Amino acid sequence: MPARAQTSPPASPLSRARRVVVKVGSALLVDGATGRLNRAWLESLIEDVVRLRSQGKEVVLVSSGAIALGRRHLGLAKGPLRLEESQAAAAVGQIRLAHAYKELLEQWDLQVAQVLLTLEDSEQRVRYLNARATLNT
Repeated sequence: MPARAQTSPPASPLSRARRVVVKVGSALLVDGATGRLNRAWLESLIEDVVRLRSQGKEVVLVSSGAIALGRRHLGLAKGPLRLEESQAAAAVGQIRLAHAYKELLEQWDLQVAQVLLTLEDSEQRVRYLNARATLNT
């Protein structure tokens, strides 16, 4: 019986990617019972980011969690928030969230930056081009 040629499995899309976008939701970042940052999970995520970077990948991390993190610090109960409560919670939580990312990424000598985008930044050509240029800088 003739020998069959050994072929390696096809490369996954992730292995071929130059840039990897990771979206992190509030439910993973913030403990639902306590409203505190799930630091152990975040540390694990950062280790994954470091591994991707060591493979030559550019990593863009898109993160929710500011409102969920900020509402505890403002003493806001669970449930729907009024617009002004959401905005206040986002303002308080965003600083804490950005600080956590900065603290963990700097341990690996990785730069961290915050780019705030809206839907209009993807719909209006001039704003889209500016956002793209910012991310490519």
